[in-house]
Amino acid sequence: MGVSVHSASPAEVTLAHETLSTVRVGHGRPGRPRQYPERLIADKAYDSAKLRETLARHGIEQITPHKGNRIQAPLQDGRALRRYRKRWKIERTIAWLGNFRRLVIRWDCSPEIYRAFVHIACFMIVLRYL
Repeated sequence: MGVSVHSASPAEVTLAHETLSTVRVGHGRPGRPRQYPERLIADKAYDSAKLRETLARHGIEQITPHKGNRIQAPLQDGRALRRYRKRWKIERTIAWLGNFRRLVIRWDCSPEIYRAFVHIACFMIVLRYL
C-alpha cells in the first residue's frame, strides 16, 4: 500500500505517480522488492492518456474503466476489467481507515505526523485481522 499526503484540492490522477513511488512489491523470494507493481487497478477518475503513457513506460498495466465522455477509442477489453471486480478490497481498507477519527478530521497540521498516524492505523488494522 502506498501513501501520499496532500491537501484536498489536487486531482487524484496528478498524484498517482508520487503515490506509486512509495509502493514496494515483494516477489516471494529473498532480495530487494520491486519498485513498481505489475498492474494498477483504479476507478474512472484515473482514466487519463497521460497517466497510461507514464505507467506503460514503467511497465505497469493500468486497469481502469473508461469514462463515459471519452473521446479516444477504448484501449482495453473486458478481460482486463475482470480484475476490477477485486477493487472492493481496497475500498474496504479505505473504509477501515475511516474508522480512525484522527485521520478523518485531520487535526494534525504537519503532514509527517499525519502520515505517521496513517501508518499506525494500517498497522492496527493488520493486527486486528490476523
